[in-house]
Amino acid sequence: MTVTDPATGTSLSLKPARLYHYKHDFGQGDVPAIQGLAALDDDGLVLLDLPGDWHTPHLESFTHRAGIPVEDARRHPSDKVRAVLACRAPGWQRIRGLPSPGRWRKGTAIAAAIAGAALMVYLASVGLWVAWRGLSMFGRLILDLLETKWLLVAFSPALLVFGPVRSKYHRLRRKRGLAIGPFGGPNLTLGPSNVLHITLGNKVVAKVRLGTRPGQGFGLLLYRYENLTGLFIQDVSGRALHHLPGPWSPEEVEHFAKRHDLRLAVHQVSREEYLNLAKSSQEAIP
Repeated sequence: MTVTDPATGTSLSLKPARLYHYKHDFGQGDVPAIQGLAALDDDGLVLLDLPGDWHTPHLESFTHRAGIPVEDARRHPSDKVRAVLACRAPGWQRIRGLPSPGRWRKGTAIAAAIAGAALMVYLASVGLWVAWRGLSMFGRLILDLLETKWLLVAFSPALLVFGPVRSKYHRLRRKRGLAIGPFGGPNLTLGPSNVLHITLGNKVVAKVRLGTRPGQGFGLLLYRYENLTGLFIQDVSGRALHHLPGPWSPEEVEHFAKRHDLRLAVHQVSREEYLNLAKSSQEAIP
């Protein structure tokens, strides 16, 4: 099977054992569902993730001609789908087929944000808050249709100010061992009632209660398997509760674990160990 990214011109070939047609969400109405197609190897590890809306009749026609089985997981429980997608194979890739935003888009966004802020001040000064809200709603609709997300700040100019402030605050929390992970997520923080919060963007998408009982978070496992890295949240018996693949700073993870009295293990794992952990994990953020 050959996959070509028209945005970058890159192309790659692979031999998947099967395809995985998926859809999942986080159970929050303001967080859109994520759908796509994944190519899996013989052990069910993801070789390639292709997010997007795949037309089912076209997909079925292609897989029938290519002789590649496809699993329709669009109605499977979202936590199970995420756990499957987090099981990455060495050399894993994700292709979105979208061009990266150029510098001109960022400059346009900043200019539009300044103009939007000025317009918001003017409308507020003459008591026309309703007009601003209507303009904001109209602008967001146009942005969704045009996929020019950089211009979103033009209709929410406060993002221009509060975004960098929130990012700096998050960096301070990471230095103090109060959080780990990038500002945009996924990141880990300790919320009220001794509960770990897993955040994407500005939304808490998962929670893990800490404790010494089975099924409660007790420790962290920072792993490396060939060129793959990631983090498992484990219970007292070492069972994987949540899988967070991707790069994590060992220094930050160690600081966070000490700060919150969590057991920490750092291991280079074998394929068998990786399969056991990833396949048994109850949840994941792929």
